[in-house]
Amino acid sequence: MPASPLELTDVPLHGFRGDTNGAPAARPHGLTVAISRQAGARGTTVARKVAEILDWQLFDSDTIDYLAQTDTAREQFFAEVPAGALAWADAHLARLLRFDGLNAEGEALRLVRLVLAVAARGNAVIVGRAAGFLLPSGTTVHARVIAPLEARVAYMAQELRLTRPEAVEEVRARDERRARFLDRTLARDVSDLTAFDVVVNSDRLGVEGAAQFVGWAVRTKQMFAELTDPSAPGDSLDEFTGA
Repeated sequence: MPASPLELTDVPLHGFRGDTNGAPAARPHGLTVAISRQAGARGTTVARKVAEILDWQLFDSDTIDYLAQTDTAREQFFAEVPAGALAWADAHLARLLRFDGLNAEGEALRLVRLVLAVAARGNAVIVGRAAGFLLPSGTTVHARVIAPLEARVAYMAQELRLTRPEAVEEVRARDERRARFLDRTLARDVSDLTAFDVVVNSDRLGVEGAAQFVGWAVRTKQMFAELTDPSAPGDSLDEFTGA
């Protein structure tokens, strides 16, 4: 495994200091889709369909947890991330800690660092983990999947074989837990819809329609990224990342 500034050990305190000695350019290797979702809105299912449409890799909660907890798998993953992309992730983590009020330590910090590494590799669809709030808008399509409460309760009751009162409580508890994590980690409010590129209603559009809408947003952002190529002379890391 190459020496990586994002090994899940100590927090990098130095940040990226610019390309030196012909080092690879420090930037993500591609765009990332970050899927935020209301409990029971079938956000993970939509994310899976988005990954299928784009032919990108899906990183749901199970995948992220597996990488965080399995040394061999994590080391193999880091070995596949280009060095310049890892340098970008290192710099962005330092910026989050110093200037954006990131409040994470221990397991939470390790998860944040893993999310940044996933985004650095690019061409990924990440579900939850506050990914859209952690990642810069210039290289991320941040989508929110919503649905009416009754539709979400009905889905949760069917999926987990709960009574309606149990499903109502489950939806409430999950939404509250996610909102509390985001507030504690980044002091952000998930109800602020201006934080998202797109908001899709999976009850009205269906899984396929919602996924196609997110895919359209990705293709649009890709088009504008090509028009403002970060490799062009004069473009800086901050300009590319939207920092």
